[in-house]
Amino acid sequence: MIETDYGAIFEESDLVAYIKKSGRDYIIQGQKACSIKDHPKPSSLDYWLRQFGKNPNTKQADTNVIKKLVATGLFKESEKKLICPDSGHKCKALVIVG
Repeated sequence: MIETDYGAIFEESDLVAYIKKSGRDYIIQGQKACSIKDHPKPSSLDYWLRQFGKNPNTKQADTNVIKKLVATGLFKESEKKLICPDSGHKCKALVIVG
């Protein structure tokens, strides 16, 4: 179980399942300081985490949560930027290990 600095609590296995269901082995970080309704990357980690937070209008995917996810051994930060399914641009991502 992981808790973000802003109150979102989630199971790492739920995130792995969500990513696999998308048909990819990665998720874009998508860190955005905006309201959830204005979030430009609904397929991102930041957007996904907001469903578990006390305030869905607060950015959740910060550096600390990325470090916690990598520390589980289930994820690694991508060495290169990967294609965002929402924008089509290359962005920072977390990749499922294994």
